[in-house]
Amino acid sequence: MSNDRDYPAVPRRSFLKSFALIPAAQAGMLFEQRRFTADAAAAQYTPVFFNQEEWQFLHIACDLLIPHDEHGPGAIELGVPEFIDRHMQTPYAAGDIWYMHGPYQASSTHFGYQGRLPLRDILRVGFRAIDEHCGWNYAGKKFIQLGSVPQSMVLTAAENGTLLLDTVPDTVFFNCLLNEVRNGYFADPQYGGNKGMGAWKMIGYPGLRADYIDWVKVRDRPYPMPPVNLAGKRG
Repeated sequence: MSNDRDYPAVPRRSFLKSFALIPAAQAGMLFEQRRFTADAAAAQYTPVFFNQEEWQFLHIACDLLIPHDEHGPGAIELGVPEFIDRHMQTPYAAGDIWYMHGPYQASSTHFGYQGRLPLRDILRVGFRAIDEHCGWNYAGKKFIQLGSVPQSMVLTAAENGTLLLDTVPDTVFFNCLLNEVRNGYFADPQYGGNKGMGAWKMIGYPGLRADYIDWVKVRDRPYPMPPVNLAGKRG
């Protein structure tokens, strides 16, 4: 893989790891039933950072990474693409608050990201690189033109580091994308994701309630009160 020295792997968080990708054998049934289109989402939010093809790519990826299932709502339902588009417009995603000059070299993850590209460019370059990979391997088709099963297989290969992308290491791209999806899924709703505090309700998180210390060590009963967001609204 080219450029491995320039883009050390981003640390993975173990939480929600089981949601990363469902088995490809189940993908055809579940994703065709659950697929939310970019057109439907566009009626609720118009992207500013992503163009229309990137917006479609992002929706498909979000749906694959955290689909709607028996455990709770999916990433599309909770507005995760909106969160990511809004986050890409921040100084954080642009790398403005990070030291982004050389040397670019592999180092311990304790030292943080050491690559050339800021977060928003990693995603955008990664989308194009995966489209190029799909073009070579799927008769000229782009990622958004594939079926659910090959789309799942492509993202699984990126997660495993076997795509061998030329412009950005696939594991760096995948981990950045997955972390953004997770962040949007569980962030406060004011940032665009976690609509209606759906993720907090699913896991029983109380949110910003003033006092729930009596329940911190309770393990056999769910928290009985709805969550509260930063604006003081109850779920």
